[in-house]
Amino acid sequence: MSSEPPTSTVRSATRKAALRIVPLVAVMYVISYVDRVNVGFAAQTMNPDLGLSTAAYGLGAGLFFIGYVLFEVPSNVVLHRVGARRWLARIMVSWGVVSGAMAFVGDETQFYVVRVLLGLAEAGFVPGVVYLLTTWFPAPVRARMIARFIVAIPFAVVLGAPVSALLISHGDGFLGLAGWRTMFLVEALPAVVVGVVAYFALPSTPERASWLTAGEREALVAALRAEEGGVGEHGRSTVLAALRDWRIYVVSLIGFASNIGGYALSFFLPQVIAELSRRFGNQVTLGRTALLTAIPYAVAAVALLLVARSSDRRQERHFHAAVPLVAGAVAVAGALYLPSTALVLVAISVAAAGSYSVLPVFWQLPPRFLTGAAVAAGMGVAGGLANVAGFLAPYVTGALHDATGSYRTGMFVVAAVMLAGAVAALALRKRPEFRNQPVAKTVVKTGEERA
Repeated sequence: MSSEPPTSTVRSATRKAALRIVPLVAVMYVISYVDRVNVGFAAQTMNPDLGLSTAAYGLGAGLFFIGYVLFEVPSNVVLHRVGARRWLARIMVSWGVVSGAMAFVGDETQFYVVRVLLGLAEAGFVPGVVYLLTTWFPAPVRARMIARFIVAIPFAVVLGAPVSALLISHGDGFLGLAGWRTMFLVEALPAVVVGVVAYFALPSTPERASWLTAGEREALVAALRAEEGGVGEHGRSTVLAALRDWRIYVVSLIGFASNIGGYALSFFLPQVIAELSRRFGNQVTLGRTALLTAIPYAVAAVALLLVARSSDRRQERHFHAAVPLVAGAVAVAGALYLPSTALVLVAISVAAAGSYSVLPVFWQLPPRFLTGAAVAAGMGVAGGLANVAGFLAPYVTGALHDATGSYRTGMFVVAAVMLAGAVAALALRKRPEFRNQPVAKTVVKTGEERA
C-alpha cells in the first residue's frame, strides 16, 4: 500500500475530522471498557456474596467474550450496511442496559448469563470504530488516530479504578443494594446517555461532511481511494474471501498476544495487588488497591501514544509490535518474583505498556491487504479472534491460581503467548504487502458503503 505524505489540504481535513470523531469515540471506549472490566473491582466483595471461587469468577469474567467473539464479524457486516453512526449507538445503549443488570444477579448461573449477554450486546464495537477511522484517516496518520481511541483503555482504568472503589465503599445501602451492585448500576447509565448522543453526533462519510470545504472533501476522499490501490472492481464478492485469507489469522495472533496480557491485568490486577500487599505486610484497602492499580495504566497510556507516533513517523509496524510484546513478556514473567510491591508495580507497568502499545499497530495491519468492505469483515475476524484472549486470560489465570495458590504459573502462560505474538509480527515483515508497496487486496462487497 502506498503511504505518501498527506498534502496540506488533507492535513487540514484530518485535523477537523480528528476533533469531530476521535474525542467522542474515545469517551465511548472509556465507558465500554469500564463496563467490561469493572467486574474486576467488584470481585473482592461480589465473590463472597455470590459464593464464587476464583475459577468460577474467572470463567464468568471470560464468558463475556463468547458472545463478543461469535458476533464480531456479523456485527461489522451489519455496521457496513446500516452505517457506523446508527450501529455504534445501538451497541452502546444495549450494553448499558445489560451492564446495569449485573446489579441484580443473585447466583453463579445468573452471573454467567449476564456476562454472556454483555458480550453479545457489545460485539463489534472496537473493530467497528476502527473501521470508521479507516474511512476517515489516511495511513500516514491512522495509527495515531487509532492510538487516541485506544488510549481510552488505560485511561478507563485510571478513571474507573478510583470511581469504582468509591462507589463500592460508599454505595452500600443505596436503594437497598450492596456497594458492588450500586457500582454496576451507576456505571451503566453513561453508556445509555452517550449512546443517544453518538446517534446524533457521529459524522457520516467524508463525502457528506458539510464542515469540510469542497477542496478538503475532494482531497481527503482522493487520498483514501488512492490507498485502496484501485483494485475495488477486481476483488472477490463474499465475506468468505476475507475468512479464507491466512494473513488475517497471523495478524489475529498478534492481537491475541496483546490482549492476553491486557486482560490478565484488567481482571486480576486488583486482586494481585491485594495479595502482594498482604505478602509484604502493607495495608489492604479498596482505595489503596485502586490507586496502585491505576499506576501501570497511566504508564501504558503514555507508551501507547509514543509507540503509535513512532510507528506512523517511520511507517514501520512490525518491530513496533514485536519489541513491546517481548518487553511485556519478560516483565510479566518476572514481576511476581520481585521482593517489594514497588518493584512489582514497575514490572507490571512495563507489562501493561507492552500489551497496550501494540494495539494501534495491530489495527493498522488488516488494511494492508484488505480494502473496501473487506476491511470491515477482516477487522471483525481479527478483533474476534484476538478477543478470545479475553475469555482465556481470566479463566486460565483463575484456574491456575486455584490449582497452585499463586498467580505465577498463569503469568508464565501469558508471557509465552506474548512471545509467540512477537514472532508472528516479525514473520509478516518479509511480505511485500507489509512493506508500503501496492499489492492486490481482497475486496468483499456486502452492501452500499455508508458510515
